[in-house]
Amino acid sequence: PEKRCGKTVLLGVLARLACRPLAVSNIAPAALFRALELWTPTLLIDEVDAFLDAHDEARGILNAGFTRDTAFVIRCVGDDHMPTRFNVWGAKALCGIGKIADTLADRSIPLRLRRKLPGERTVKMRHANPAVFTQLASKLARFAIDNREAIRTARPAEVEGLNDRANDCWEPLLAIAELAGGNWPRLARIAAVTLHGLEEDAPSIGAELLTSIRDAFDNRRADRLSTADLLEALAEDEEAPWAAWNRGKPMTSHQLAKRLSEFSIKSGNVRIGLKTPKGYKREQFEEAFKRYLPTDTPKTSATPPQTSNHAACSDIKSATQHPAVADRNSPKATAGEDCGGVADRTPPHVEEEALPLWDENDKEEL
Repeated sequence: PEKRCGKTVLLGVLARLACRPLAVSNIAPAALFRALELWTPTLLIDEVDAFLDAHDEARGILNAGFTRDTAFVIRCVGDDHMPTRFNVWGAKALCGIGKIADTLADRSIPLRLRRKLPGERTVKMRHANPAVFTQLASKLARFAIDNREAIRTARPAEVEGLNDRANDCWEPLLAIAELAGGNWPRLARIAAVTLHGLEEDAPSIGAELLTSIRDAFDNRRADRLSTADLLEALAEDEEAPWAAWNRGKPMTSHQLAKRLSEFSIKSGNVRIGLKTPKGYKREQFEEAFKRYLPTDTPKTSATPPQTSNHAACSDIKSATQHPAVADRNSPKATAGEDCGGVADRTPPHVEEEALPLWDENDKEEL
């Protein structure tokens, strides 16, 4: 939410561990889709709050890169304006201050950073031993090569309490955790619930309006409200935006109707006593309440189920780094270019007894 929360340091860590990292603080949309097609990098964007404000087109490109089958944009290229398809699929990390666009946040795993307390001490990343990261990246590369087919075919169970897109984000990570075995599947699911649970504190404006309308029906203990009464109830909430929605004035009936039309909810004549003013019945909202508002049901246990068992050709030099791969025949990581060296093939499953036991308090630690 504020500067000096460690976002640039976090990107620095990812850059040392990711496959073909490409770290940028600003990039034009035309360069963005060309770089993604040409180098298939792990894209690490800093200052994304300022970057997307200046390049709204880039948001659509980043959104398109979420699903492999549809991760393509078409642009006219060359003097003859030949339509050309660019593949923009790939892993991306976006760091910035404040909230990013809802469509991007919905396709992401949120990591909310906080400024450290005065008494907290950390080690400076610039003083970290490069050999440690070289060894870690080498082992990650070895794991990826040895287990790619198992990860590709894994179908981990979804995390209850998360929406479909959030589960899509976590599927590859859950597959890796289940292959690692031990307590990793359980910890991964706790992390998923914890991280996405934080984001539920900031609903969209449409969901916020539905919440306020539900509260209005509850507070007035009514199954129907006239438009005037509903607007009055909305304006009574000083912490909601509805009292100043119309340039400092309360929301109008037309503005309310326009917002509710997005949920296929329309006003009509409702009988209230001897009168039949324009208004709404609670039953009109029930489906929208169920679909778009969080329920109060407790989250289920994060204990996991049992484990179930393209890049463009170009003569342009790559702008991304290729990690060394740990040696298959040696327990020590070796430095090399591209995939020159390869670490001991380690069994994908870890004995559970070798890991410390965790309890539900782990959630607080995460």
